[in-house]
Amino acid sequence: MHLYQDYLAEIEERKAAGLHPKPIDGAELLAEIIAQIKDPSHEHRKQSLDFLIYNTLPGTTSAAGEKARFLEEVILGKSVVAEISPAFAFELLSHMKGGASIHTLLNLALGEDADIAPQAAEVLKTQVYLYDADTARLKAAYEAGNPVAKDILESYAAAEFFTKLPDVLEEVQVVTYIAAEGDISTDLLSPGNQAHSRSDRELHGKCLITVEAQEAIKALQKLHPDKSVMLIAEKGTMGVGSSRMSGVNNVALWTGRQASPYVPFVNIFPIVAGTNGISPIFLTTVSVTGGIGIDLKNWVKKTDAEGKVVTNDNGDPVLEQAYSVETGTVLTINTKEKKLYGNGKVLADIASAFTPQKLEFIKAGGSYAIVFGKKLQTFAAETLGIEAPAVFAPAKEVSHQGQGLTAVEKIFNRNAVGTTPGLTLHAGSDVRVKVNIVGSQDTTGLMTSQELEAMAATVISPTVDAAYQSGCHTASVWDKKAQANIPRLMSFMQGFGLITARDPKDGYHAMTDVIHKVLNDLTVDDWDIIIGGDSHTRMSKGVAFGADSGTVALALATGEATMPIPQSVKVTFKGTLKAYMDFRDVVHATQAQMLKKFGENVFQGRVIEVHIGTLPADQAFTFTDWTAEMKAKASICISQPETLIESLETAKNRIQIMIDKGMDNESQVLQGLIDKADKRIAEIRSGEKPPLAPDATAKYHAEMVVDLDIIDEPMIADPDVNNEDVSKRYTHDVIRGLSYYEGSKAVDLGFVGSCMVHKGDFKIVAKILRNLEQSQGKVEFNAPLVVAAPTYNIIDELKAEGDWDILQKYSGFEFDDNVPKTAARTEYQNMMYLERPGCNLCMGNQEKAEKGDTVMATSTRLFQGRVVEDTERKKGESLLSSTPVVVLSAILGRTPSLNEYKTAVEGIDLTTFAPPVSELVAAS
Repeated sequence: MHLYQDYLAEIEERKAAGLHPKPIDGAELLAEIIAQIKDPSHEHRKQSLDFLIYNTLPGTTSAAGEKARFLEEVILGKSVVAEISPAFAFELLSHMKGGASIHTLLNLALGEDADIAPQAAEVLKTQVYLYDADTARLKAAYEAGNPVAKDILESYAAAEFFTKLPDVLEEVQVVTYIAAEGDISTDLLSPGNQAHSRSDRELHGKCLITVEAQEAIKALQKLHPDKSVMLIAEKGTMGVGSSRMSGVNNVALWTGRQASPYVPFVNIFPIVAGTNGISPIFLTTVSVTGGIGIDLKNWVKKTDAEGKVVTNDNGDPVLEQAYSVETGTVLTINTKEKKLYGNGKVLADIASAFTPQKLEFIKAGGSYAIVFGKKLQTFAAETLGIEAPAVFAPAKEVSHQGQGLTAVEKIFNRNAVGTTPGLTLHAGSDVRVKVNIVGSQDTTGLMTSQELEAMAATVISPTVDAAYQSGCHTASVWDKKAQANIPRLMSFMQGFGLITARDPKDGYHAMTDVIHKVLNDLTVDDWDIIIGGDSHTRMSKGVAFGADSGTVALALATGEATMPIPQSVKVTFKGTLKAYMDFRDVVHATQAQMLKKFGENVFQGRVIEVHIGTLPADQAFTFTDWTAEMKAKASICISQPETLIESLETAKNRIQIMIDKGMDNESQVLQGLIDKADKRIAEIRSGEKPPLAPDATAKYHAEMVVDLDIIDEPMIADPDVNNEDVSKRYTHDVIRGLSYYEGSKAVDLGFVGSCMVHKGDFKIVAKILRNLEQSQGKVEFNAPLVVAAPTYNIIDELKAEGDWDILQKYSGFEFDDNVPKTAARTEYQNMMYLERPGCNLCMGNQEKAEKGDTVMATSTRLFQGRVVEDTERKKGESLLSSTPVVVLSAILGRTPSLNEYKTAVEGIDLTTFAPPVSELVAAS
């Protein structure tokens, strides 16, 4: 019984940290616990009963299998436990969701005991997490004439598992808590530097916002025990930056309600709100937990007597408060009227939070139950040979006769499942779509594995072309936390059917390549749909959606995703880019010109359809990647035929490298992608199926043309940390020209890395070093420069082409995969660091700049505390710019002047980007 004693010792350790016992997921430990329960005189019997009943994880964990088998023994009378009657055993099985519990319930329902079978059937009628093996058993029993199987199928066909649930409360009383002013990054709700603890829900919950905030939430709950605490982003958007299931889990843990009395630390029904609503991918995550996300619109633009928007000295709109939501305000959410009330008055229309589908998610306790329930109803009706009654809200189908399709509308129509035959769907339609590629990243992967266990999934859906588990977010430091978590994650995912960055058996070299770069290579069809566990899942082929760990799990298990077809904003280009400009400047200029033209962010929540035309996927990814910071839902690159073929050939080569490393599995998933790429290339060359392009008559929410002629200096995204208006800080929307800084802003560290860079960026670094060496004799760094390639391929190619030598020459540190770092760097010297491929500083969970530093980076992250933390003396800053600006800033220890910049990049081919020579639309 040594495992139990070890568990008790762990419990004592957790007590010291104010934590409860960790939920049990292992069969061996639970077997010891069950043996102690069966022994009436055992000293730990009572405690063991509590662990079995209240602290065992459900689903497909090995512990759940042990528990289900024991409960089956109790129901059959093979084991007698005074505290667990057969009726209570059935209740416990009903809370175990699926996997072994369904197997046990089917054994009992389809068994020979006439008293037990109907009881098991009644429990089964409440369950929805059934898979092929389960439904096959039911179907076979029904066809053999089993009346209990028929009864269960009739219940499923009527969707009684849903219709018999309590209705959504008409009124929900809330008390407000302003979590922060301005946009709230999910880092505030679930900090990246605590990623290692995400699968330990109670422990991770302690990192929500701050300890002071947690105490304030507790105080509100004590004052208002009958109300839910609603977390608010005042003057901002809630949940920007990523989907982050752990963030929603934390909010639910502190402010939601327990999903089941027998499953610890799994809460549902969180309520979040923002002046500008909820970030789209974060809102999806809220739906996973059956929560509510509200667009408050409590601050509005001030207008003058003529109706014109009033602006301040910076040109920003002046906001007026329409109503107050200061902390402690009591409000009423009316889910029937879809209104927000305060003091008996209507404050806002919140209909968008209560669509028929979202109300179903709330009623069912989360979106998964609806997805699986619909599939189960369809199966039952087909087996019985009847038409399924209309129980669920019909999918909204929007079709405009004679109107063409945008690129995303075309992709969704091609991949749609279960829509009205022959009907062409436009934006606003609710659609189930087939998912082609799925990506899981390493700091959320253990949560995805838990979600898969909870929904009783054991193998990847056969309709998914490929799925990948990355190791990039924990690549910087191979510390004890990574050593404990990552091998376990890779083993689970490889067993589930994913291609994994690491081989649990060390059969191939670990690949810490950035997940988005790998997924961009695995996407070999411009009509594909990709779901990935990170907000920067934004491919430059196909259309990709960043998602929470749960939605990733759902895509892996079912091969599907459900969402409305998004609206699109069309972005095209005109003019000629100056030779000294980098493509990163085009990206920043797009955001700046959009804000200037429209006065508000028209990209938010929409697909940016960018007519990139001439730029290969590797380089175009710089644009699509940044669209996460534009708050877009996704982005689609429209390419010319020869450019798309070049991109697919590159993808093939990189997939072949993965095969050569030994990363393919028994199903030869990677080889299948190469075959698919060859087929797509043949279609393009023959003209059978040209590259994806919108119709000329497609309708967009907005259209804009980026003027390349007016981009005359490098552009920098500035967090504007000292802006008097807190809501204007850390927004990604402050885009400034290099000359704004007059060559005098001190820079403490430079970072070239993350998913925003490609091989060309590292060739630029090498070229600048050579140029300066030639003109000055040597290069000296006045600030540290951290360089982290996103992929090993880049390093291999730089070595082959001779560029790595100059980088090595000026580096004071070069990564060594044979002896990886085991501790994060806390101090930097004025030299270049060649770091391991991966996310590095951008992720902020392992490596960070020194506190209070001003960092110039090619990264995507400028949120407070992400790349660099504050000190009491000085706020940390992460300014985002192009590679040449970053390199020069590190060499000079300050921002370069425009003339210094132009001199340094002279003769360097920064980008080959030019607008397409003709309009990219589908032939009529």
